[in-house]
Amino acid sequence: MRPIESRGDPAVASIIRTVMPEFGACGPGFAIHDAEVDAMHAAYTLPRSLFLVWELDGRVVGGGGVGPLAGAPADTCELRKMYMLREGRGRGWGEVLLRRLLAAAREMDYATCYLETLTGMDAAQKLYERMGFSRLPAAMGATGHFACNRFYALDLVRGPRGDGDL
Repeated sequence: MRPIESRGDPAVASIIRTVMPEFGACGPGFAIHDAEVDAMHAAYTLPRSLFLVWELDGRVVGGGGVGPLAGAPADTCELRKMYMLREGRGRGWGEVLLRRLLAAAREMDYATCYLETLTGMDAAQKLYERMGFSRLPAAMGATGHFACNRFYALDLVRGPRGDGDL
């Protein structure tokens, strides 16, 4: 696991464009259409942002990021574009990645971490709940992802640490 580099942009864009349609998340209102998909490195070099990629045998198989949540208080970040190809799933790597991202969010002085997902991404939702995220009745911020229908937040100050031994 390492921070994204510009040479990793095509691999991450391919992962997003492979995984999201597996869950029916390819129409309007989903992150697959965000401008940053083709320029993840540039998007996550902004202040208080981080995108990590997961490599298997020298090939990027997943990743995820945190950054400011648009339209929300400055102390709220968003877990963004955390996806893993099939060969990376079911190995516990998503949890390791999430723990690292939450630790980084705390280091960047965020108090709340927000995320959006959708029905059908059941394994991801179980992970979020296991890590202490609480389900919200409605969306926060202004992500533009109007097709998402599951919303979660984690209190990074008082909530479960979830950092483990990292």
